[in-house]
Amino acid sequence: EWTHFRENISKIKKTGVSNNEILKSLTYNPAKFLNIYSDVGSIEQGKKANFLIYSGDLFNDNFCLHQNWINGECSNINDMSIAKLQGNYEFIINNNLVDTVSLYISDNKLKIKIKNDTSSYNRINQFKVISSNISFSQKNIFFSGSFYNDIIEGEFYDSLGIWGSWELIKLNASNLFSLKSELKPNEDTIHSKVVFPNMAYGLSNQPITESVLFKNATIWTNELEGIIDSCDLAIENGKIIGVGRNLNIGIFKSNKDVKVVDATNKHITSGIIDEHSHIAISKGVNEGTHAITSEVRVGDVINANDINIYRQLAGGVTIAQLLHGSANPIGGQSAIIKLRWGQHAENLKYNNAKPFIKFALGENVKQSNWGSNYNTRFPQTRMGVEQIIIDAFVQAQEYQIYKKEYKKRNIKKIEFRTDLKLEPLVEVLNNERFVTCHSYIQSEILMLMEIANKFNFKINTFTHILEGYKVAKELKLHGASASTFSDWWAYKYEVNDAIPYNATLLSKYGVNTAINSDDAEMGRRLNQEAAKMIKYGNSTQEEAWKAITLNPAKMLRIDQYVGSIKINKDADIVLWSSNPLSMYTNVEATYIDGRCYFSLEQDSIHRQIIKNERAFLLNKLLKKTK
Repeated sequence: EWTHFRENISKIKKTGVSNNEILKSLTYNPAKFLNIYSDVGSIEQGKKANFLIYSGDLFNDNFCLHQNWINGECSNINDMSIAKLQGNYEFIINNNLVDTVSLYISDNKLKIKIKNDTSSYNRINQFKVISSNISFSQKNIFFSGSFYNDIIEGEFYDSLGIWGSWELIKLNASNLFSLKSELKPNEDTIHSKVVFPNMAYGLSNQPITESVLFKNATIWTNELEGIIDSCDLAIENGKIIGVGRNLNIGIFKSNKDVKVVDATNKHITSGIIDEHSHIAISKGVNEGTHAITSEVRVGDVINANDINIYRQLAGGVTIAQLLHGSANPIGGQSAIIKLRWGQHAENLKYNNAKPFIKFALGENVKQSNWGSNYNTRFPQTRMGVEQIIIDAFVQAQEYQIYKKEYKKRNIKKIEFRTDLKLEPLVEVLNNERFVTCHSYIQSEILMLMEIANKFNFKINTFTHILEGYKVAKELKLHGASASTFSDWWAYKYEVNDAIPYNATLLSKYGVNTAINSDDAEMGRRLNQEAAKMIKYGNSTQEEAWKAITLNPAKMLRIDQYVGSIKINKDADIVLWSSNPLSMYTNVEATYIDGRCYFSLEQDSIHRQIIKNERAFLLNKLLKKTK
């Protein structure tokens, strides 16, 4: 239809009608005919916000439609960056130049053309551009990737399941990698450049704390202001210092080195917080030998070199609670970290975080699925799980009384013998340490809340809690939060009654509800997991987004510092290419404490460094062999 429209416009122009008259025939004249010109038909103050945004002259061939605004509501048609992609590119397959291609705009679409018709890679089919993602096919090879500035790259696979990498590098453009030539390994040196961590995607230097003014973004505040269009955000000294329209560099204490970022058509959110994660833990997550292992601490075995830290930064995650596993009714103490990639383990720990401990209920605890070799450790039944938790808190109460009496009567000043297993449970009794509990079925959820009431403490968070929708009233009354999966069910017997509406139902009943990962891969796409709350239960976009930001911050009792875009909160923010709940959206930059720990630009540099490193090592090996 668009092609026919363009052809008809071209025919009219050949008769001598001016461009201005043609435009009036599409806007001004029909509005006059319909007696609605007072509201529409031209761009004037006071009229309805109905207008179109094009990449160029409407009457030329090389333009496309970016946005269609109707009554102030924007519909995105083509990404704003598409017009900049026009030009000639080197087409590189697995680091080999195979051809030159041309990207051009025609009929309101970005199209691609092979320069060399004799190439084995010619005849590109199904070329699609959605947001900042590109996909196409050639013969039986399927390509997908994304673009950033003058670099387009991604992966491909063929009908045999063989994978590889590809790039389109723009000709006659400033090459990002050539500017970073100093990062290439020196052929004359003995070893490669040392980075932190000393592995792929490691950093040669820690990112600096930046002063940045983001202009004209759509900002998801998670506060009363909600989602604000065409808004500015200022960060300085690791904190948010300004949120609002028409901010300028005068808001900064020092106007020197303020970076101004044009974030038009982009979105900014607070960093994603994963309440239940097992990344960055060395050598397993369970101490499964005893039923009660409250003395062990995840914080002692943080693996700062885990590549999942970097991968989850690329998904917009800034904070994660690293939990002990679910092998024990009372497991170990958790660690809450900021994903400060390149820092050592102690510097990952978030100092404002409160202490937590992991409890667990259900099949894992009573060893239902452990096999016939695991049938001697108590408990083996759900009844036993209840009793062993009660026994542990009775011991903790007695220990606390004995400790107080000992200090009163200890005339000889003999040092009290601390019980490392009972100390954390005493902290729970005194509301100094908070419980996160692995749970599934309603009977056990109710049982643990009853135990907590008996000993006068609260269960802070039930995690998984896939039958939570059955006991939402009791959870609300107890004051417990719910950290759940979006749509996991039926992967074991006790999950048979799980439904994907769980998160929305809990949230609507007033229970503080979050979506968690419990999985390194899922942690990279929690934004998409949150979006499922809209599909299942018709939650609003803001409610869904809070489920991975503000709500888990409340669960972890750090919401006064993080979880929303608010002045004086930590500058843990994410810049997205478009709506963060869209599966077509990419994270363009992730900041923690005002430091950029991930960006697409940095990632492109990393990838080239890795290629250079591989070539460097292979050359050394070949020379050694000779």
